[in-house]
Amino acid sequence: MKSVLLLLSVSLFMFSCKNETKSQEVNTLEIDSVDAPLNFQHLKSARLYKGEIHRIDSFPSNYITPRPVDVWLPESYVENKTYDVLYMHDGQMLFDSLSTWNKQEWKVDEWASELMSEGKTKDFIVVAVHNISKLRWQDLFPQKAFDYINEATKDSLKDLSGSKDFKLNGDNYLKFIVEELKPKIDKTYAVNPETESTFVMGSSMGGLMSMYAISEYPEVFSGAACLSTHWPGAMPMENNPYPKAIFKYMDANLPQAGGYRLYFDYGNKTLDEHYPQYAPRVNDILKSKGYTQENSKNLFFEGTDHSENSWNSRLDQPLMFLLGKD
Repeated sequence: MKSVLLLLSVSLFMFSCKNETKSQEVNTLEIDSVDAPLNFQHLKSARLYKGEIHRIDSFPSNYITPRPVDVWLPESYVENKTYDVLYMHDGQMLFDSLSTWNKQEWKVDEWASELMSEGKTKDFIVVAVHNISKLRWQDLFPQKAFDYINEATKDSLKDLSGSKDFKLNGDNYLKFIVEELKPKIDKTYAVNPETESTFVMGSSMGGLMSMYAISEYPEVFSGAACLSTHWPGAMPMENNPYPKAIFKYMDANLPQAGGYRLYFDYGNKTLDEHYPQYAPRVNDILKSKGYTQENSKNLFFEGTDHSENSWNSRLDQPLMFLLGKD
């Protein structure tokens, strides 16, 4: 029975994050040019609660395979104000359930609009980097954590799909965000480019990458939210070396408390059932780095599973934690 549940959990994990590229194509008849020569385009076909999405359908990069990047602007967006910026992974799953493979979404535009209108958060925009299904694991695994696995073990490891033939690309993924995407956002939109106004968020492998982003670039990001962080690293297995390596990396590289905010959470259903065992280790690392309940969270949500519906049910928590008004 346990093996059946494990198979179902892994299947859910793989399918919950896949990229249905056909449903993500931009209808070029419904777009307005926003900028040139690298054009953000108003995606009029997006079904949103409030605000609007601008898209570069294939953002060019020297580091990663080009993919769509969306920018969500709140309904109240004006050029004579400055906005904080939240960078998010798995961008095609965030806003419009009618265009996602599983008809679920994070409801980012709903939560962000409501929290801003109620004065519970600062004004912010969201930059959403799409994933490419076959490259997602390689792009989002915290690459330097792999260095904490001994060489003999490395040769036996597999990626999420079960393949031994993989090449990690997390460092280049971050270079894309920091060196190519962020300068374009800072130039194009009315944002505050400083560290204290720049945040990163993701779930599952995106949770790992958000932790990695603030560890590798603490001068760029002041806060990270990591929902249902996939501490097993790949497929859950006996004597799994990935979690130990990830935690060793965090011990060495997670920024010390002081100007940073770190949010982690987890459930206990489907793939999330593998996460509660790691919560004490996360708490120990946060404590060793000087974090308290004022600037860090590691929250448990009883009965929640590994899905966009679970993440959207609690999205107000990380948004207020990272972007709440003082």
